[in-house]
Amino acid sequence: MVWPLVVGVDGSESSFQAVDWAANEALRRALPLRLVYASLWPGYEGAALAAILGRPDGQVLAENIVGAAAERVRGRTPEVNVVTDVLPEDTVSALLRLGRHSFALVTGSRGRGDIAGLLLGSVSLAVAAKARCPVIVVRGDKAGLAGTHERITLGVGDADVDSAAVRFAFQEAELRDCTLDVVHAWRRPAHETTDHPLLAGDPARYYEDRASALLDEALEAAARDHPEVRVKRATVEGPARKVLLRRSAATDLLVVGARRRHSEIGMQLGRVAHTVLHHASCPVAVVPQTS
Repeated sequence: MVWPLVVGVDGSESSFQAVDWAANEALRRALPLRLVYASLWPGYEGAALAAILGRPDGQVLAENIVGAAAERVRGRTPEVNVVTDVLPEDTVSALLRLGRHSFALVTGSRGRGDIAGLLLGSVSLAVAAKARCPVIVVRGDKAGLAGTHERITLGVGDADVDSAAVRFAFQEAELRDCTLDVVHAWRRPAHETTDHPLLAGDPARYYEDRASALLDEALEAAARDHPEVRVKRATVEGPARKVLLRRSAATDLLVVGARRRHSEIGMQLGRVAHTVLHHASCPVAVVPQTS
């Protein structure tokens, strides 16, 4: 069974950017595309439009929006099989439910109802924090949105040995026939002792070598399975969130992993993912580790 690529649509310019990005991704991966408008709109039974059509006017608006989005996809990527849904549900709850049987969820960075000045909309943040499938938040500058850099960037954390995020990034680079820039950021402890024999002489070299070994281990299986992917590896000293933000200015997609807690209470994103979702100069894919 082929699971679809699901896009949350609400009529905002940001959501239409997400539709455009998702249509290209669906074409690359040969996936069906599902455009979803989910909202708990009021049932204005006395409204003239509702009286004529027998539906709440919010639903009519939603149907028009997803219809326009579908026509946009058919005009740009006619090869993609696209379907639409209008759901009388809370937006976040609906997308999370659909994500259980989707290849990935795609959202814009801000919706129509978000407060002016927000860096990231509440729906996008909540979905990225809790979904059990990959979530791509389509954001960034013109070059990042257009995909002109021909580069995917993967941020590798300490727990990313052959992770879902690593495999997702390799697949994406292979499909796009572009360079995969893999980065692991490392830091020396603020208070360390040089009594350990491995730290004697050049402590920084010890931590850099350890970071390089972790990077090799994390990529070994995926690199073997995708030998055609051009991989550039880098270990960089500094906070991971700052390192990845700098590199996002020259990439078409930034991929980071997420480890879901068993508890559903509270935010399920680490500091790195949270930061890049708010500030990256390109679309961001948050890929949960499912095992």
